[in-house]
Amino acid sequence: QVHLVESGGGSADPGNSLRLDCVVSGDVYTNDCMGWFRQAPGKEREGVAGISTGDNIRAYIDSAKGRFTIYHAAAKNTLSLQIDNLEPEDTAMYYCAASKCPIYRGLLFTRWVLAAKSYDYWGQGTQVTVSS
Repeated sequence: QVHLVESGGGSADPGNSLRLDCVVSGDVYTNDCMGWFRQAPGKEREGVAGISTGDNIRAYIDSAKGRFTIYHAAAKNTLSLQIDNLEPEDTAMYYCAASKCPIYRGLLFTRWVLAAKSYDYWGQGTQVTVSS
């Protein structure tokens, strides 16, 4: 079992930055893949970033590259997502998730780690609203 609690959401102006945190507890050694997802009203949940905490392999959707950074602080059991140069299109509920990593890497890993169906454990979400 894994328990995830997100924080750090809120309202921000376009162009500003936010950092989302997710404190992870429980069987983090088995569930060594983690990801950040977002869901805007009326849209499907989409994976924006994922990481294999054992070998620090990271993956991002194309629209997140250059603005989003995912990182894991093992000592604090915290998964974070830094979002720079916020855009109104970033407005959504953001969720962190955890599951056991697959054995493969490369493109297959990227597709897996950004797919919501890959994950067994989810947090409750934190809202991000970007508007001027």
